[in-house]
Amino acid sequence: MAATQNILSDNQLIQLRLINELRDAAKKKPQPAQKDRADVLRALLAANGGKMLAKDARKMMHLSKERFSELIKICSFVETKPLHSDKRNSVIILKSELVPRNY
Repeated sequence: MAATQNILSDNQLIQLRLINELRDAAKKKPQPAQKDRADVLRALLAANGGKMLAKDARKMMHLSKERFSELIKICSFVETKPLHSDKRNSVIILKSELVPRNY
């Protein structure tokens, strides 16, 4: 009985370690090229008043749709919303604490 309890607790410990390793692997850290692209995206949005169509930003940065969506997922300073007049298009918005306000 005690031996099976030890085996079960060892198995649970191994499972928890594997789960934590998978979670850490899922949280990909940005590579140097992605950091540069993030800086370019931030500057591009700041130059356009903090808002821009995602399609236009992607074309200006010369990125594929896949690379651009990966970049958007990594960037914590942007949020995306559907365009009000055409829900098929999305707008990238620089988060409010980064956009200077004109009062």
